[in-house]
Amino acid sequence: ENDISLVPIITSRFSATWKIGKYLNQLLQPFTDKILHSTTFVDEIDFIRKLNHYVNTEHRLRPTTLFCTIKITNFYTLDEHQNMLDVIGYFLQDNLATNKLESLIIQTIRNLLYLFLYNNIFYYKDNIYKCSQGSPNIMGLTETLSNIYLFVWQKKILKEIDQNIEFLGRYEDQIFFTWNKSSAIELETFIENIREKHWNVRFQKFISTNVQFLNASIENRQGQLYSQVHCDSNMSRYTLPYLLGHSKSAHSDWLQTALIRAVCYCTSVDDFQQERIVLELTYLINAYSLLFVETHVKHFFNYFHAQTMRYSRSQSTYDKFRQQWFKFVEQRYELSEQLEKFNKNGRLIQFNYIYDFDSRCRFNREFYRLWSHYFQKHPTLSEENSEVILSTKHFHSLNTLLAIDKPPYTTVQQ
Repeated sequence: ENDISLVPIITSRFSATWKIGKYLNQLLQPFTDKILHSTTFVDEIDFIRKLNHYVNTEHRLRPTTLFCTIKITNFYTLDEHQNMLDVIGYFLQDNLATNKLESLIIQTIRNLLYLFLYNNIFYYKDNIYKCSQGSPNIMGLTETLSNIYLFVWQKKILKEIDQNIEFLGRYEDQIFFTWNKSSAIELETFIENIREKHWNVRFQKFISTNVQFLNASIENRQGQLYSQVHCDSNMSRYTLPYLLGHSKSAHSDWLQTALIRAVCYCTSVDDFQQERIVLELTYLINAYSLLFVETHVKHFFNYFHAQTMRYSRSQSTYDKFRQQWFKFVEQRYELSEQLEKFNKNGRLIQFNYIYDFDSRCRFNREFYRLWSHYFQKHPTLSEENSEVILSTKHFHSLNTLLAIDKPPYTTVQQ
């Protein structure tokens, strides 16, 4: 009735294929991410950052430039297993300097993938089923395989566009690219030809000078980029997201992220100020104190010593403020890459601690100070050689408060 599509969740953890899938994903994902990096958006802010670079740094947006978005509707079930195996094999052959990825040759990887894909079995309503396409979407390997498959598929688009002029990228099952080659009708014909030749990839497309992509409204106004945060009419305007972990701490981080997204998405200072007001009202409506909101919003503006920007309507001042945040985001991505390296080398240390009240920031500062003092000369635990992440959690959770444990089974002896 509401045009809502449902995707079944297959619980496969600790199944026969779980360990194979986990091992293969640890092998394939880092290699795949490097190959796909140039045409992949990490998240929403990464998309708008790269689009801003395309428009304002490279100056490649023209008055006639069209935007095209593609939504893959069968991301987790793109093709039959044998075709998927063939695509993965070709991908590895094209991108590996030798016939091996780390310690495994390509044929061994294919053999393990065969075991994984053809042996995902699940039980439903007194029947046992086997996946004929795709694999359980809660497994990381499933997404990695789909990313590889779509990378090969989207080359059909890349062949037709001039990468020195156009902009193209994908975030999971969504693709965005610009088109300067011809009219919208010819672009639509081109995409429909791809659909006919590769019918197994099902997708929805939208072509216009005004599109929505990753919660952003993007518009080409005669060669000038206009963007703002897109509000889905089907979603409540003043609702906070459901977050795992310590809700207050998580919502603190989310407010910071939402403000950064607002300043990156909104090209107009008026749109940004409107979005900021909505965010502040959202927290107040959801019972957060005025002190909480004021503290976080002031911290956001004070980060670049731009206290007056909170109520400013100056477009030129806002443009400078916005560029500062783009630079900040770029530095944050570089830091994330460093953390990933620490994690890969087993030197990323994460601690959780119970937190319900009092000064979390002061505790964190004191913890890091003591850690640095006692481990400053340690070969692996020093600041230079490792990274420590502190996170908080509630003492109580919904499970402990509302759930009732099942009574233990007893064996009846006769």
